[in-house]
Amino acid sequence: MRAGELGESLIADLLSIDTIEVKTDRRWKETGNLYIETDCYYQATKEWKQSGMWVSKATHWSFVLEGAVVIVPLEELKIAVLEYGKPIMCNIQPNPSRGYLIKPVQILECIRRVKLDEIKAMDEYENKWTDPMEMEELI
Repeated sequence: MRAGELGESLIADLLSIDTIEVKTDRRWKETGNLYIETDCYYQATKEWKQSGMWVSKATHWSFVLEGAVVIVPLEELKIAVLEYGKPIMCNIQPNPSRGYLIKPVQILECIRRVKLDEIKAMDEYENKWTDPMEMEELI
């Protein structure tokens, strides 16, 4: 029952997201990877500046993947990219960029692990409370 309630709460939260960045990676089907930009080279200033994931104001990122959409909290996406991502340079002119390649399954694995840690912490918190019947014996 608790898992069902958590699922319902998640969907309600997703439907009320204020800020979401939508990405459509046209090559993911060929490569199996998503490209997550982190820096961009600006011709005008001739310097690299943080961009994409590092400067996004959105709370969530979504990836449109041929009939499916994956919506990820930005903070969890950052964790996944830093743990599983492969650094890469994208040399498309006039603004080359740097970022990471990551497989959707790696993002999902990171989210699964983060959520399992949260559930484990919640279980440990709930289990530290003593049963009311046992409390009477302790008093």
